[in-house]
Amino acid sequence: MVIQRLKSLKELLQLKEELLGEYDSAKTRIRICTTGCRAKGALKVRDAFHQELGKDRSIEIVETGCQGLCAKAPVVSVDPDGIFYGGLTPEDVPEVISQTIRNKKIINKLCYSENKTVYPYIKDIPFFKAQEKIVLRNCGYINPTSLEDYIRRNGYVALIKIFRGLKPEDVIEQVTKSGIRGRGGAGFPTGLKWKFARQYQNATKYIICNADEGDPGAFMDRAVLEGDPHSVIEGLIIGAYAIGANHGYIYVRAEYPIAVEYSTLAIKQARERGFLGENILGSGFNFDITIKQGAGAFVCGEETALIASIEGRRGMPRPRPPFPAEAGLWGKPTVINNVETLANIPWIITQGGDAYAKFGTKGSKGTKVFALAGKVRNTGLVEVPIGMTLRQIIFDIGGGIPQDREFKAVQMGGPSGGCLPAEHLDTPIDYETIKEAGAIMGSGGMIVMDEVTCMVELARYFLDFCQKESCGKCVPCRIGTKRMLEIVTRFTSGQARQGDPLFPQ
Repeated sequence: MVIQRLKSLKELLQLKEELLGEYDSAKTRIRICTTGCRAKGALKVRDAFHQELGKDRSIEIVETGCQGLCAKAPVVSVDPDGIFYGGLTPEDVPEVISQTIRNKKIINKLCYSENKTVYPYIKDIPFFKAQEKIVLRNCGYINPTSLEDYIRRNGYVALIKIFRGLKPEDVIEQVTKSGIRGRGGAGFPTGLKWKFARQYQNATKYIICNADEGDPGAFMDRAVLEGDPHSVIEGLIIGAYAIGANHGYIYVRAEYPIAVEYSTLAIKQARERGFLGENILGSGFNFDITIKQGAGAFVCGEETALIASIEGRRGMPRPRPPFPAEAGLWGKPTVINNVETLANIPWIITQGGDAYAKFGTKGSKGTKVFALAGKVRNTGLVEVPIGMTLRQIIFDIGGGIPQDREFKAVQMGGPSGGCLPAEHLDTPIDYETIKEAGAIMGSGGMIVMDEVTCMVELARYFLDFCQKESCGKCVPCRIGTKRMLEIVTRFTSGQARQGDPLFPQ
């Protein structure tokens, strides 16, 4: 279906109904992750499916974003049965077509297995069972380059709700009710940030999506932009309406070429179909988005350095106040939210702030996406209610430590975070509790270490990262990280000397 420019809310509703009417849920669909799984040959597997099926149009191949279980890449899901296969090669494709597609037979060797139990179906795999997907509601299910797929799954419906009767203050109230806090690491209440920006009377305001994800081991924001870019665009539109902005930016590092490609395409689609530009869906509201590619500087994840980069200056933080909500981009009131925060917003508006607040803990509402990496069996992308324990994520979802080794620690919060040892495995993951334990929630990176991991070498790695990524503005960072790296490097190379911190006296 070719979507014409939509000029009203009524036309959007009609389009959604048409798309749903055309969709045959009983049709056989082969969903292939063609983003992160590319590194393991997913595109060759996709090509093999096309070649094997030939002109058979009764079976649809859907190229998706991340389906979550990256450890089993390349992954393929077969609908409507919900069969999950991992580690496919082009040589496996003829068997999948002949056995599973044509004859409805499970191929056990391609299924996920744990403790000698084979799990053919997604709904039964422990990795997926304990998750609660709000941010990742579409990732792995839709073609991220298809606007039709997004609309069919309730995409842009939140705009109908706000343009039909919600004032900007009402939108902020729902976001405040939800209790959502910034998912970029600081955890500042999103509703409060929007309220601050709303109160400043200025004809020009901006809203920015911070996709400058730079923590080692973190790939949450990249996966969302690669798997469901329209959810972020819709979140930006809603945020802009709430604070009174008419222009926004997606600041994404150029090291994410697929995310840049898909986000650029999604903006083009949204603009052509009436979701961006002047008089959006006949509402009288004007808003557009520009993509800004960052050069991969870790410091530009900090909001004032990010603003400097967009303005064409060197990415270096500045003292606050004034905060960006008062004087941000080009000195105008500016709201900056990260990818995950914005992807939550359409769900919050359609389902209501109270519904979102039912997930999580008293002080930390909703769900959180984590990039599970390191010495854990089921590496990948997971989304769980805030408050779940480290043990549940690492062992129940993550499948535990490979080679039957002992768990040593988990590193959370990126270079600014910390490591939590085994005594904290039953610690619930929320902003306050994790901070009290000695780490931070951060953006969601979670690197698991086993008994053979050298913690001093880990410290050396992160210090090396910080030293190389320092913008050089402040002496404690520019010189301090260099001296700390020198000290730790002496320990890891067997050259430590008396006078070094931690040296046995």
